[in-house]
Amino acid sequence: MRKLLFALLIIGSRSLMLAQNIPEIPIEKEKWNLSEWMQFLEDGYDIDFSYSPSLIDMEAEFSLPVKSFTIDKLLEEVSQILDLDIKRRDKKVLIKPVSQQTGSATISGYIKDEASGEPLIGATVRITGTITGTITNAYGFYSLTLPKGIQSISISYMGYKTQAMDLDLTEDQTLTIEMIEDVSVLEDVVVTDKRLDENITAVRMGTERLSMKQIESIPVIFGEVDLIKVIKLLPGVQMTGETSSGFSVRGGNFDQNLILLDEAVVYNPSHLLGLFSTFNNDAINNVDFYKGVFPVRYGGRVSSVVDVRMREGNNKEFSARGGISAISSRLTVEAPIVKNKGSVLLSARRTYADLVYRAVRPKEGNNKLYFYDFNAKANYSINENNKVYLSSYMGRDILSMEEGQDDPSFNWGNITTTLRWNHIYNSRLFSNLSLIYSNYDYKLGFGSEDLSFSWKSRLRDLSSKMDFEFNLNNNNMLEFGFISTLHRIRPGLVTINSKDLEGSLDLPINRAFEHGLYLGNEQKVSSKLTLNYGLRATLMQNMGATKAFVFDENFETTDSVKYKKGEIYNSYFGLEPRFNASYMLSQTQSVKLGYSRTLQFLHLASNSISGTPLDIWIPSSPNVKPQKVDQVSAGYFRNFFNNKLELSVEGYYKFMHNQIDFRDHAELFLNEEIEGELRFGTAQSLGAEFKISKPTGRLTGWISYTRARTERKFKDIADGKPYLSPFDRTHNVSVVANYELNERFSLSGNWVLFSGLPFTAPSGRFVYGGEIVPTYTERNGDRLPNYHRMDVGLTYNPKKNRNRKFKSTWNVSVYNVYNRRNPNMIRFQTSDTDPLRTSASQVSIFPIIPTVTWNFEF
Repeated sequence: MRKLLFALLIIGSRSLMLAQNIPEIPIEKEKWNLSEWMQFLEDGYDIDFSYSPSLIDMEAEFSLPVKSFTIDKLLEEVSQILDLDIKRRDKKVLIKPVSQQTGSATISGYIKDEASGEPLIGATVRITGTITGTITNAYGFYSLTLPKGIQSISISYMGYKTQAMDLDLTEDQTLTIEMIEDVSVLEDVVVTDKRLDENITAVRMGTERLSMKQIESIPVIFGEVDLIKVIKLLPGVQMTGETSSGFSVRGGNFDQNLILLDEAVVYNPSHLLGLFSTFNNDAINNVDFYKGVFPVRYGGRVSSVVDVRMREGNNKEFSARGGISAISSRLTVEAPIVKNKGSVLLSARRTYADLVYRAVRPKEGNNKLYFYDFNAKANYSINENNKVYLSSYMGRDILSMEEGQDDPSFNWGNITTTLRWNHIYNSRLFSNLSLIYSNYDYKLGFGSEDLSFSWKSRLRDLSSKMDFEFNLNNNNMLEFGFISTLHRIRPGLVTINSKDLEGSLDLPINRAFEHGLYLGNEQKVSSKLTLNYGLRATLMQNMGATKAFVFDENFETTDSVKYKKGEIYNSYFGLEPRFNASYMLSQTQSVKLGYSRTLQFLHLASNSISGTPLDIWIPSSPNVKPQKVDQVSAGYFRNFFNNKLELSVEGYYKFMHNQIDFRDHAELFLNEEIEGELRFGTAQSLGAEFKISKPTGRLTGWISYTRARTERKFKDIADGKPYLSPFDRTHNVSVVANYELNERFSLSGNWVLFSGLPFTAPSGRFVYGGEIVPTYTERNGDRLPNYHRMDVGLTYNPKKNRNRKFKSTWNVSVYNVYNRRNPNMIRFQTSDTDPLRTSASQVSIFPIIPTVTWNFEF
């Protein structure tokens, strides 16, 4: 018993000594060599040393007076005797030779995938054993300024083997590093491209970086991988409709989301009326999603940013990948233009729903229902300081009935092109110049022998953009630049031809300039406090030639004014401050605070909460003020079990000015005075978001819960009383999981539950002047039933082919596995026997849907 008490006393005293920062270490002998001295501290006092054996003489001998030292005094004593640079941070000690040089030098370059040459976005470069470091930007470029002399650095990126190296910094160096994918240990499976502790150390909150593996692992309808569907599973994001690619972020409208593909705006990111998104996963490299405080380089939207970057292509050798499912096929090929200097990527996808439909019902004619899209990208390194890129996307949906019928034909699509030039002025200054083209258009029509009708609409952007990154020092990273965009919007060109009537109607074309100038800085104030702050100045200018209408206080047209081509007739200017702060409570927890103001000058005229391809974009004008949103957010972040489990809690409050809604029974179709149908007011959204995620190991995924409320208040709607936003969902739960059973099989699934969307229901009917007039409940006073659904998937990796370069997988997924009849809308029908009576019925769309997909790569 005495021995046990004595042992506990010794253990307790040692733990107490460590807890009190090791106040005294007894030295019981005089002669040491460096190796045994380090072993003594590691074994007895839990000190962790970091050093390079090639730079340190581990057998160097020294003498110490036989007495006790504090840990800091002991380290100082040894450093002076052996002329070493020894620094301690808690229980971690870094040892390196003393540099005889003064000043600093900068290392810079690119971090790439060793097998394909693809840049790695968000890779970490840091001094070994410290938190001093940086991450690569959207082009894989990094810049890090260090004291001259011997420096040990490590380079890490999730899913790749960490590299460590020693540098003798005497001057600025260019260092491009190729990293090797780590596929050796199943337990190290990761589904994120961020550092494991990035949620703690990063200054921003409300930010998600989605990896392609993460997106591919989630089962979706018809087996078509869809990054927009994954975004809808994140906290704070609300699905606006089961068949819609639109989504609401923290109570905002779906037009308040800025969706970019290689910097070009995608105005309608949907295929098949929203069943799929426009993004082909095989062509995508990286996706960043922002719902809190955006970086100052982004502007033009007030709720969120989805920044999608295409892959550059393999610059080492030819490769290909693709897949075949029940509803679509896709193929991507990539090859070097000049090995290690440039590459090209081509990716195509097409659905064949129309072919399946015709096979099932051959008697119903030559109906068409399909979409296709095509991605292309080329890049070339002129030299180590200059690189050029050309990327493009084209996608289109085709819906038409058998030729000769009166049924309508309908098609819509996006085209984007981006030409970019990366230039490195020196090791600290990086720039990117972009010329961007974006086009969205749709066509609706029908024709017969007696009558033909067509309606065409188009939105086109031309942009020039210049971005700079300047590494002022290790504590300050500046970003600054500008963008100018010319918007040209043709709401509608209508052509009618018949025996009795022939003519056309061209609604007034809207032209507007939108300019942005920004400056931001990420500043490390101390080892615990990091700030990110900046200011964006925006200017919007309406330009002729066009016709503008003047409305009175009752929204009645009183006059119209014609403006000449090129004439600036209205301007709006605004400042958008952005601020983030992160404070490290410890190595495993931090608190963050953010504030932002954002402005939006383009607005979507749609009376559908999920959006349709026929929606019309309108710019701010003398009658339509820019939308303005102030958002305050705060969060607590904590990691457990060596960063294997992450917890985040975020709260936010948004106040939205100059919000847009429509008067009751608004007329949007071919209305050149559409601004008179709009009503303006305010909205506010308050919410809390909780998320527990597991990014590594055989089991990965997350559980999230959002509690939120969004209300609107319009003077001319609901008698000026507050009413629920059409995007308000009180509760939103998502459970996402992927389990690697073994090297051959993996199981995935997701389950969602959220409150039904608000809607305005009819309450009755009455007869007035011989007409039946409906009456309604309060605005958005009713809700659809709650929505819940489970999807599951099983992926099988067959035994490797003799040709080791060829890989394939089979995926079996089941959408809506327990066949829940979820409400998409409520249909109200008048009784056949009593015109004053109305009955309600629920409309559901998707039952249980199994799908098999074969994917290949070589």
